[in-house]
Amino acid sequence: MTQHHPHLAVPPAPSESELTAIARVLYEQAGIVLAPGKTSMVQSRLGKRLRALGLKDYGSYIRLITSDEGHEERRAMVSALTTNVTQFFRENHHFETLRSTTLPPLIEQARAGKKVRIWSAGCSTGQEVFSIAMVLADMAQDLARLDIRLLATDIDPQMIARGRAAVYEENTLATIPKPLQRFVSVESDGVHIVPMLRNLVSFRELNLHDTTWPMRGRFDVVFCRNVVIYFSPEDQLRLWRRFESVLTPGGWLFVGHSERIPLDPPCQLSTAGITTYKLPKAESPIGGPKWH
Repeated sequence: MTQHHPHLAVPPAPSESELTAIARVLYEQAGIVLAPGKTSMVQSRLGKRLRALGLKDYGSYIRLITSDEGHEERRAMVSALTTNVTQFFRENHHFETLRSTTLPPLIEQARAGKKVRIWSAGCSTGQEVFSIAMVLADMAQDLARLDIRLLATDIDPQMIARGRAAVYEENTLATIPKPLQRFVSVESDGVHIVPMLRNLVSFRELNLHDTTWPMRGRFDVVFCRNVVIYFSPEDQLRLWRRFESVLTPGGWLFVGHSERIPLDPPCQLSTAGITTYKLPKAESPIGGPKWH
């Protein structure tokens, strides 16, 4: 357990060279680009880490996070500097597209005995993936009998733990449409996702910049919204291509309101709505890539 040192003085603001060192570690660990002018944000968020560790200055902190022993603190630093803004049914037009266009054929595919896989990448506390699950459960009364599964991943282990707990602040109830509030229960400690939906979702810690991803199969739908904006242009393009490569033929990719995917060749995605992209269906499975 981390020893807290409440009486330590507030550490001085990091110098430019210290900010550069912190930014370098953040980029190496998570691919996140620390924008200029973030001194106060770094001081606010990492100052708490310094006090928790009993360190008096950022030089000592940088020595820790760049050492072999600093693995756990590097993860804690990424957690501290990651922005986690989420809510149920955020950017609701995507969920309208799911209901009207994306999910009906996938549900029929599942009823025909095939599997359907959906991935929420950069899932934060899980409100996005449970919003998808609510729409699914509302559309398919037989959902429990179908081979439909949702994967939710995030680099931050604290977010993954909160997603697995599936308990949210009471004020989040207002962001869930009334007809879908039957998929939650309001208890003394907050808003609980019902077990049926929790059983649909697997939460996993994943760094999108890892050289390989552990998932073997492909996905019919990928949500990666307001995550890639924190990466460099080169890393953004690399990730869009990787997401495309894990989609099934005809698969859907939903991105954030300020994100755009360059559609230049060899990209095969096409625009299918507001910040919504789709792969063409395969003309023939002969010679095509194997998918699960």
